[in-house]
Amino acid sequence: MKTLVTGAAGFIGMHVTKKLLEDQFDVIGLDNLNDYYDIKLKEDRLKQLQTFKNFRFIALDIADKIAVEKIFNEEKFQLVINLAAQAGVRYSLKNPYAYINSNIMGFMNILEGCRHHPVSHLVYASSSSVYGTNTKMPFSVIDNVDHPASLYAATKQSNELMAHTYSHLFGIPTTGLRFFTVYGPWGRPDMSPSLFAHAIFQEKPIDVFNHGKMQRDFTYIDDIVEGVIRILKKPATADPLYSRINPNPARSDAPYAIYNIGSHTPILLDDFIGELETVIGKKAIKHLLPMQPGDVEATYASVADLKKAVGFEPKTSLSDGIKQFIDWFRKYYGYTHQN
Repeated sequence: MKTLVTGAAGFIGMHVTKKLLEDQFDVIGLDNLNDYYDIKLKEDRLKQLQTFKNFRFIALDIADKIAVEKIFNEEKFQLVINLAAQAGVRYSLKNPYAYINSNIMGFMNILEGCRHHPVSHLVYASSSSVYGTNTKMPFSVIDNVDHPASLYAATKQSNELMAHTYSHLFGIPTTGLRFFTVYGPWGRPDMSPSLFAHAIFQEKPIDVFNHGKMQRDFTYIDDIVEGVIRILKKPATADPLYSRINPNPARSDAPYAIYNIGSHTPILLDDFIGELETVIGKKAIKHLLPMQPGDVEATYASVADLKKAVGFEPKTSLSDGIKQFIDWFRKYYGYTHQN
């Protein structure tokens, strides 16, 4: 099936696209290749995809309304996976307009494309960040998410609301996936796994916020990909049990759904660093700091709805995931075992 993947040069986008190509999907990948982080990493990810004959890449910003209209009109996609977004919580404090342009205007353009050129299913990236200041654990898709702690989180929650509107008005099957702290090979260099690994290899101090007492539901990339592909093949449908008197936020009488994809195992930041130290074979030099604006103390995913819907829940252990990540990290960045 002809499938559009936006953000195809991104971390999750590359891995999802590669799996689709291996499964014989015809994929057109979009990415604006911006310089939020090293463009070379994005180009190297694309090289992993361009060996496939069923892949075509187009450099395009989804915030460009005319360009998005043109590609939807020309290609007649059957499936759309929207993974393009301005990522990062802390950066949203510095450059908020980048989040509005990409995450709101860009997503609006994708929804309009799906409206005027109907698709079988639109799957899009949401985020665990939507749970904001919630402290009830584990985070469930039936929880209220009206108290975001960052503009990034607010844009992701807005995507869910926008998607529901288009499912309700135009019957577009939409599914939002709330990803929980994804790590693994080809990961973003601005995320803690890469930042910590570089610093440990180079024997430089690492910034450890909340004095290492934060908890994150670290989820290995292969588990994210498996969840995305399974959900893609199960288009959202109207819930026959949906009640407007007592509404379930993750379902609707429109073809709309929301799922968490997380390892459902919160890990202390100190313990995550400990796993990195073990695999790398060096101790971290920790620079302990307080909580940062926009951060939350813990994330913890309930994946009961995901398991019920597609018979899958993430299985990769932290030790296995870290080992595979560091094996790739050593090769890509040129760290030898003797360093």
